[in-house]
Amino acid sequence: MRAVPTLDLFRLDGRRALVTGASRGLGREMALALADAGADVIITGRTPETLDRTAGDIRSRGRQAWTRVIDMGNAEACEAGCLEIRDALGPVDILVNNVGNRVTAGAIQDEPLATWRTSMDLNLTSVVLPTRIFGGAMLAAGRPGRIINIASISGLIANRGIGGRDYETMKAAVVHFTRCAAVDWAPHGITVNAICPGLFMTDVNREWNEKRPDVIEAFVRNVPMGRAGDPPEIGPLAVFLASDASSYVTGAAIVMDGGYTAW
Repeated sequence: MRAVPTLDLFRLDGRRALVTGASRGLGREMALALADAGADVIITGRTPETLDRTAGDIRSRGRQAWTRVIDMGNAEACEAGCLEIRDALGPVDILVNNVGNRVTAGAIQDEPLATWRTSMDLNLTSVVLPTRIFGGAMLAAGRPGRIINIASISGLIANRGIGGRDYETMKAAVVHFTRCAAVDWAPHGITVNAICPGLFMTDVNREWNEKRPDVIEAFVRNVPMGRAGDPPEIGPLAVFLASDASSYVTGAAIVMDGGYTAW
């Protein structure tokens, strides 16, 4: 049998992806990269205008796009939205769980229980529920699939001078949930991997840089490459993990941080 040309292994033609939190930031860049590689893409977000803009950019690449306005940080809305997508659009081949954010910068001893629960739903439950629903559909259909969870280097380290340790805790849980799902589903041809980004200059971090440039500058000083990541740089890694090129990769937590955690 003739071997598949290497670059063809990265093609996603005929596959359907779901990217949560894809109206802007890293989610948008991954959705566009998957479309560039040939996938049709379902995207979720909270803002119709930015969702429609991203969907238009996907369609301009010759791919189909569907949008759903869902607050994935609300567990009930997340579950209901995922079930609606599954029932209305059918199973997906690729799931990218991208939703998450730091919700507080306070000290551990001062954090209210409600804040902890909010962070858990936003950063962990938003990964677990779609994985269960769409991974379950892959299992039921007996079809292979790719699941990519966006964790963070914060799940591997305790950040310097930053409060809100619930974020680090939830992202660490995402990394381990990734490993657990990976070993359970490996015999069924479903790979589950995590990407652990460092500092990327998304719109949110650009806004933060305007308010507290000292925080961004201090972080960048500890990046061996001497700069923050550019959001489009994450897209090719997502394509790799979504494609046949990564057929023997599962349970991995791939760090993408310019070397920050190597020191």
